[in-house]
Amino acid sequence: MTTPAPQQHTPQQASRKPPLLVANSFHPETLARLDEQYETHKLWLLESPQDQQALIARLAPVCKAVATASWATNPLIYQLPKLQLISCFGVGTDGIDFGITRARGIHVTNTPGVLNDAVADLAMALVLATSRNLINADRYVRDGHWLQAPFPFSSSLAGKTLGIIGLGAIGEEIANRAAAFKMQIAYHNRQPKPLPWRYCESLAALAQTSDILLCMLPGGAATSKMLNMEVFRQLGPQGIFINVGRGSSVDEADLVAALQQGVIAGAGLDVYASEPRVPEALLGMSNVVLFPHIGSATVETRRAMGQLVLDNLAAYFDGRPLLTLC
Repeated sequence: MTTPAPQQHTPQQASRKPPLLVANSFHPETLARLDEQYETHKLWLLESPQDQQALIARLAPVCKAVATASWATNPLIYQLPKLQLISCFGVGTDGIDFGITRARGIHVTNTPGVLNDAVADLAMALVLATSRNLINADRYVRDGHWLQAPFPFSSSLAGKTLGIIGLGAIGEEIANRAAAFKMQIAYHNRQPKPLPWRYCESLAALAQTSDILLCMLPGGAATSKMLNMEVFRQLGPQGIFINVGRGSSVDEADLVAALQQGVIAGAGLDVYASEPRVPEALLGMSNVVLFPHIGSATVETRRAMGQLVLDNLAAYFDGRPLLTLC
């Protein structure tokens, strides 16, 4: 891991907080802690492009670090000529232009590991909610329909195959949880891993063998709209699609059509292509469970993510190795 060059300070400089540009809003508790430790400049609070550009110009001679959400940032940050570190809140760094950062030697950190359990828990919640029809069951009781007739049967998980697209650290946690429900596990990655689960060489093969197809793909151009009608046809009319990765990896028009036409049985989604906007057609579908991107949204997880942002910044300003270099 590359060690940033130690920061040299004169006695006068050492008494001042280091300047830090905060590109956008992400976690209030972390932002408050950044305010305590740094001379923060909040780019997103400036409404006009002229004011934002003026802030960049003022910071250009002194600002070497930026804190930002990982999934989106303001491209004005790349105009800082002395920029050396972008400390990201989040794991998926599809909001970062790595073409620029690599060319200029700018370090980028993120917050992996600490959110694995929370996202895996949420994924299994979607698997359960869709397979057992839990959201509709709750509504059935509240609306008084149970007084007239029993609720319709749903499907068990035991013996079903969960196909995971993108078996990284979070995918492995999901697989471990699914195995505890007596599910069979299959997965598709660019390369197989030394794990006891079935590896499928193509996305189509994985969809064909799966009862529930779960997407853990990152965002970005390489995965854009990989989940399309062809994949949904392979999943089939009894299949369920779950997405806790990135919404951009799904062709949402194809997903809507697959659900409307009975190409697949249902879906459980925590992520969307244009958040917080959700395709209107999905809102009225009783066979779809919709969550508002809450995979890592627990108090404990977000706090741990924020701590990694702070720890990476502290390491940089102290001249120590970065903890989670992308």
